[in-house]
Amino acid sequence: MSALIAIFVFPGFLFLSFLGTVVEFIDRKLYARMQNRIGPPWFQPVADLLKLVAKEDLVPEEANPTMFKLMPVIAMTAVLTAFLHIPLWNSTPLIALDGSVVVIVYLLTIPTLTFFLGGWHSTSLYSMIGAVRTLTQLFAYEVPLLLSILAPALLAHTWSISEMSEFYSRNPLYALTNSIGFLVSMIALQGKLERIPFDMPEAETEIVGGTFTEYSGRLLAMFRLAIDMETVVGASLIAAVFLPFGLHFGPVAGFVLYLVKILGILLLLALLRTVTARLRIEQMVIFCWKYLAPAALVQILLSLTLNWIIK
Repeated sequence: MSALIAIFVFPGFLFLSFLGTVVEFIDRKLYARMQNRIGPPWFQPVADLLKLVAKEDLVPEEANPTMFKLMPVIAMTAVLTAFLHIPLWNSTPLIALDGSVVVIVYLLTIPTLTFFLGGWHSTSLYSMIGAVRTLTQLFAYEVPLLLSILAPALLAHTWSISEMSEFYSRNPLYALTNSIGFLVSMIALQGKLERIPFDMPEAETEIVGGTFTEYSGRLLAMFRLAIDMETVVGASLIAAVFLPFGLHFGPVAGFVLYLVKILGILLLLALLRTVTARLRIEQMVIFCWKYLAPAALVQILLSLTLNWIIK
């Protein structure tokens, strides 16, 4: 019973869903204030979800109904499963695995694939263009993101995110050497979440709603909630890998510090979203392979050099 409560209530689905809607509100509010606008009221994300849930689910005639309906469920499931492997207010996640770093990165790839499959099986021209852009973008940011997280793992001599957090909490100076990886992971996360300047798959001015053009009702609400949840999970992953401080302050203080870390990362993402304009898809690919991937490799070389010096 305790395991079921942890999975579905806290720190599982209900908590992640609630925190996702809160993060969406804060993100939209920060984005608005940085543009000198008032922004939405506090209940706007919930109102948007309720509005979608109340609408009818429409499936295009030529779409594959099974794939069309299944993709939002798989996206939410993958995000939730990844969240359960990440330590939050201490160094122990709900599910601890020796290779949890690889597992989390893999699980966070699944939602992007569901976006592609959902859009492709919609058989709409706009959806298919958005789906192709989603998959093209995946091959651009995924390698820098993996390399940026690989470097701290090499320095900590473990593939367990729990052991990584414990290592860097005991050796905070080593955590500072991962600054390049932190910057790379932040930019790559912006691409994974398809936020400006990497929102080409959902460019309203070009392809309506991109991948989600044909989605409506509860299915679209699930996709939107999955993206909000993925924002929290991505920020939690970066916080656990690059900001593993305060893990021994106790559950209450540790949880408060975890929320502060998440909000700090969200502030940086909102700032990046505000000061940049949308790129073209080929510009995104060139940027990731020409700049982000080499920067991540530099971080790996730095970690290997430190390992050699320490030995």
